[in-house]
Amino acid sequence: MAEITRRFRPLDTAVKEGGICCDSAVCYGATSCYKVSCYHRFPERRSHAEGRDKRDVSKQRKQSKRREKQHTFLHLVPVSSQSYNDHDTTVLSWAVGQSRGEGLQLSADTVTVETEGTYFIYSQVLYKDTTWVMGHVITKSHKGAETKLMKCLKSMPSNVSQPLNTCYTAGIYFLESGSTLQLSVPRKSAELILTAHATFMGLFNM
Repeated sequence: MAEITRRFRPLDTAVKEGGICCDSAVCYGATSCYKVSCYHRFPERRSHAEGRDKRDVSKQRKQSKRREKQHTFLHLVPVSSQSYNDHDTTVLSWAVGQSRGEGLQLSADTVTVETEGTYFIYSQVLYKDTTWVMGHVITKSHKGAETKLMKCLKSMPSNVSQPLNTCYTAGIYFLESGSTLQLSVPRKSAELILTAHATFMGLFNM
């Protein structure tokens, strides 16, 4: 027992001097045991473990911030449409269907990008117009300049009493902070079906 006591100190002493890093124990007799403190016997392991713990916490925080940024998204459902005869255009107004994060903000018919980055943008419109071809455009505005990011064109059926057709488009674009997006139909008084499952728009940060 004297040999064991000399080699391994009791648990309470080890805790005061550095803590426990393993669960092994040395026993003698029927009931008496001493738990071995690796930190007590090997002080250099404590500093190594503390440094590793700090790195793990820092890594977890970075991963959490990265996941939060990547999962920013906005899915829009239609509310109404407004026709502008001077520009031969119909513009859709939206409501938020689903969203996450603060990087994208909606104001009626315009989405404002608060956090710049690469985004996947998608849109679909259901038309019930007798015009032989229908479609829509997503336009980006930034610092006074307008850019047509995506166009979608679809031929409408002519041999039915009520022509119906959808047009879906999607793409990946870099969007600057402060830029805005708007979906419009280059046709005044366009006949559209404004239901959430048929007409929608959205984007998410990649």
